[in-house]
Amino acid sequence: MASLPVINVSVKDLNSDSSSWAKTCDEVVRALEEYGCFIAIYDGVSSQLHDAIFAASQELLDLPYEVKILNTSDGAGHGYFGQSPKNPGFERLTIEKATTKEGVEAFAKLMWPSGNDTFSETASTFVHAVAQLEEIVMRMVAKSYGIEQHYEPFLASTDYILKFNKYESPKGDEPRLGLFPHTDKSFITILHQKEQGKGLEIKTKDQKWVEVDLSPSGFVFMAGDVCTAWTNGRMEAPVHRVMMEGKKDRFSMVVSSYIRDLEIQAPQELVDEEHPVQYKPFEHYKYIDFHTYQNSRKLRNPLKHYCGV
Repeated sequence: MASLPVINVSVKDLNSDSSSWAKTCDEVVRALEEYGCFIAIYDGVSSQLHDAIFAASQELLDLPYEVKILNTSDGAGHGYFGQSPKNPGFERLTIEKATTKEGVEAFAKLMWPSGNDTFSETASTFVHAVAQLEEIVMRMVAKSYGIEQHYEPFLASTDYILKFNKYESPKGDEPRLGLFPHTDKSFITILHQKEQGKGLEIKTKDQKWVEVDLSPSGFVFMAGDVCTAWTNGRMEAPVHRVMMEGKKDRFSMVVSSYIRDLEIQAPQELVDEEHPVQYKPFEHYKYIDFHTYQNSRKLRNPLKHYCGV
């Protein structure tokens, strides 16, 4: 059975002069072009931080329903999500602008009127560590494609969203759909889960579902729709879903990036006779608005429908 590539990515790989840089760059680009994602083994999140973020997640998800629904947002898939007939065992809360002190503290005060310093510090430390993983990998991508000058402006124009997910175990013995098949509307999505196990499934280019057996030291690094457009289709956002079986609930953390204030456009270096332009320039948050208000889930390929050439 096929499996996702597993690539060691460490903080020291920020140094493009390191001996492992070129080899890791090649592995990363190959994986993203073939699968749209890979499993990163990353040392930027310690075992202590791993334990702390999932303790914070449990504390948050255990809050009363009437508190959790205060987490509202205009963005599709943001805010509180739960008790849906389509996904009855799935629950999510979301911190927007999660790399800012204001974003994290505003969320904490919404959930706990007097604030929650321990929660805020843990969430902030975790999201910054995962954002660094994104920067490491995307610098590798940009270097490999020769488009570093086009990636640099994104670093100052990126919003991060932190999601706390819970999937309840099936009531019976039959597997149950935990989250419907979709691509992410982000630039990049990085997923981390509490315990070793399966649940996440990725659809390959030959339309087969691959089970992702993720360890607590692993992070699924995944291209979103906006990365697909920016790389002129070289890195396609993978269709993925969650399938639940067994007797244990599943807890995961998701960090997604969104580009503000800049137009998304494939660099000229990625356009040639073999790779003609596939997408018109667009703004990321306007694409989110389209997804939110135009019921784009019914479309086979929302990105192509929105801005395809």
